[in-house]
Amino acid sequence: MKTLLDQTYKFVTQLQAMNSELRDQVDVSIIIVNWNVKEIVTKMIQSLFKYTRNIRFEVILIDNKSSDGSVEHLQQIFRSEINEKRLVIIANDFNAGFAKANNQGLTVAKGEYIFFMNPDMEIKENVVLKLQDYFKSKINAGIVTCRLIYADKTIQPSVKKLPDLCSQILILLKLHHFLNWLPCIKNYLMKDFNYLSEREVEQAMGACIFTRKSIMDKIGGWDESYWLWWEDVELCQNILAKGYKIYFTPLAEVTHYEGKSFAQTFGLKKQKRFNQGMLRYFKKHHKAYEYWILYALQPISWALTLLVQFLKIKARPQSRV
Repeated sequence: MKTLLDQTYKFVTQLQAMNSELRDQVDVSIIIVNWNVKEIVTKMIQSLFKYTRNIRFEVILIDNKSSDGSVEHLQQIFRSEINEKRLVIIANDFNAGFAKANNQGLTVAKGEYIFFMNPDMEIKENVVLKLQDYFKSKINAGIVTCRLIYADKTIQPSVKKLPDLCSQILILLKLHHFLNWLPCIKNYLMKDFNYLSEREVEQAMGACIFTRKSIMDKIGGWDESYWLWWEDVELCQNILAKGYKIYFTPLAEVTHYEGKSFAQTFGLKKQKRFNQGMLRYFKKHHKAYEYWILYALQPISWALTLLVQFLKIKARPQSRV
């Protein structure tokens, strides 16, 4: 009798261990970096749990020391998902930046695939399954991205060529809005890109990047020397350098309430961070003279940023009181 009880106990223990292991298996880890957008990221996570079906997934949210109560709010709203380990929240005690926070998510991710998403997005279909299926259909895929649309349903430009000197000079001098017909800027921004057809591209927006965890491990994750901006350009550059391809597919669609976190960074501070990323990228991947040309244009870029900011303030309606 004792032997039978021991065997039964052993069998039940093994069964529980197997069930626990099955629960821990994940196909896709969705990684989100949040900063002070608790309402919109709540809506996003709700849409992920509502529409994602027939696939094992987890959501990993890294909060970069939000001051709007994001962590406490999400812990209350998604209590059951957290208890079931379908949602993992990492609360930083400082703002680690976009790249470092994404790498924090990677270290705990259990999925074979990784889906990096901005917090200001919403899905209305089974995007995760569609992107995984598409990725699997491409033998040499390194990144797959999909169509992004604004809240008003218009398509958001979300793919580019890798940057060259001409296009970045125009952007630094804020001439790309007026001279967007020039070949170098038109080519860089892929103005003629058809967002209704699938195609191989050079650069995908960091807001929506689907990849394989083993590929991220191979390239060493996100480059943390970029605090904000240009880290997605570096990521695409590194993945292409390993021989992988980047694909755009219109088979899946995500609504992007663009820049809700980034909009909290203003004027000259935002421009300086953008410029720092640009210089770092050109120093790593371009000829020295190209880097020094862009470096020399920094004061002009800052002055133009201050001028634009001043004109925007002057253009605001004046109070009648």
